[in-house]
Amino acid sequence: MTLRFGLLGTGHWAAETQAAGLDGHPEIEFVGVWGRDPVKAEALASRYRVRSFADVDELIGAVDAVAMALPPDVQAPLAIRAAEAGRHLLLDKPVALDLDQADRLVQAVTGAGVASLVFVTNRYRPNVQAFVDGAVATGGWSGAQVTFLNSIFGADSPYAGSSWRRRWGGLWDFAPHPLSVLLPVLGPVVEVTAAHAPHDTVHAILRHADAVSTLTVSVNAPPAVSIYETVLFGEAGVARMPEPEGESVDAFRAAASRLVGNVAAGVRTDPLDVRAGRDTVAVLAAVQASADGGGAPQGVRY
Repeated sequence: MTLRFGLLGTGHWAAETQAAGLDGHPEIEFVGVWGRDPVKAEALASRYRVRSFADVDELIGAVDAVAMALPPDVQAPLAIRAAEAGRHLLLDKPVALDLDQADRLVQAVTGAGVASLVFVTNRYRPNVQAFVDGAVATGGWSGAQVTFLNSIFGADSPYAGSSWRRRWGGLWDFAPHPLSVLLPVLGPVVEVTAAHAPHDTVHAILRHADAVSTLTVSVNAPPAVSIYETVLFGEAGVARMPEPEGESVDAFRAAASRLVGNVAAGVRTDPLDVRAGRDTVAVLAAVQASADGGGAPQGVRY
């Protein structure tokens, strides 16, 4: 089966990961690009020898599926439009910056009967997926400790000019990655307590049904600080998530292949679909509310 794909977005991530992953994919016809900046859209489309669309609805109408590499608050309403038009979705994380918007997106996908996936990069890397599968099979985990700290705003960073990342920080940009590992292993988060800290850091305690995990994230850490670590502990001892292997473009190709396979098989739910993306937003929103509220515990709305 071959799906016609359109790409919404023109930034570094769109160009080097999504567009590169769609280009030459054996199960995909890469049709074209739309972006908020027509000049950038034209340049990216020319680079990959596809059409630049000035009108987003025209692109949506010309394809079977849409891949997105947009700020979350821009992505969500356009994804709803695409779903309502009957287009399958390959979304970026987080799917929205607002839980009500995430709920509307789930409703649109469900109502239209389209397939969806959220591209949480590491979960499409075989060694990370094997770690998650093994941890789920082992069970008995009582908790986890996650630390994701880095600086993405240096002069040489392709994300230095990302206004949404600067505004919303590591909680919304980085935390979806470890949450995509913690939630299937430890179960849903039911309550959180969180605090802001220097360098735009957020510390959170996440209470699951039978476990507690801690999360520390920042995209604006001191330049000398760079750490990505997820550690599980429980009856089986300690398990550290391995260093993710492979390039992000390979992970994106794997996600695209999975979406094509789901469409071909008539599968409309997936452990990494828009519903999982919505539940991640629910956790992030609760952490944000707790941190902004001085550490008051917050329940997670499901």
